[in-house]
Amino acid sequence: MKRMSALCALAIAVASLAPVTSTAAERPTSVKGCAKPTAKAHVPATLKQPTSVDKKLAKTMTITTNCGVITIELDPAAPQTVTNLATLARSKYFDGSFCHRLTTEGIYVLQCGDPSAQGNGSPGSWKGYKDENLPTKKILTYPAGTVAMANSGPNTNGSQFFLVYKDTTLPPSYTIWGKIKTGLPLLLRIEKVGAYQVDQSTGNAYYAGDGIPVQPIEIKSVTVR
Repeated sequence: MKRMSALCALAIAVASLAPVTSTAAERPTSVKGCAKPTAKAHVPATLKQPTSVDKKLAKTMTITTNCGVITIELDPAAPQTVTNLATLARSKYFDGSFCHRLTTEGIYVLQCGDPSAQGNGSPGSWKGYKDENLPTKKILTYPAGTVAMANSGPNTNGSQFFLVYKDTTLPPSYTIWGKIKTGLPLLLRIEKVGAYQVDQSTGNAYYAGDGIPVQPIEIKSVTVR
């Protein structure tokens, strides 16, 4: 589940305009109850990177989106990752950003955590940090409800993470740092609406098994306790 680098900021801007049209006989283009997003893609903030683990690890993360709330039980088996993500949350790093990637075929995840919305952003000045708590199962490595880090290779973690909404098998290469406690039904509703990509030659949007969520998902705030 590597960081997504093929999508551009222009495509994200198009997302808020609901580019994929639908008839009554086709799939919907929005999730009931979602508010119109107000966020804009922006340069990731530059923050001081933690060099040690918090003495008292946060236990719960609450992600408030324009479509509802997702709560995550944080896993102490990934202490540096939890520390780093808690630092980002307390600094409001995630606030006003989009979940930029949705996959609905093969693997089933919603990917978030890049304020630039291009799939290659990370906190300014941060260096990639170590993998932790990697799966030990050989087949079902990331069951539904798992929350894990996205990366571009070993020990390259930054701020991007993915929420697994259906059982998914991936290489055991992505740090597991939490479990979804509430919000899984919301993710399943987002999946039903689907994902899209934009044909760069024509500017037309089309449904895709891996792309931008048709229903824009905006992170309003992230808190930890």
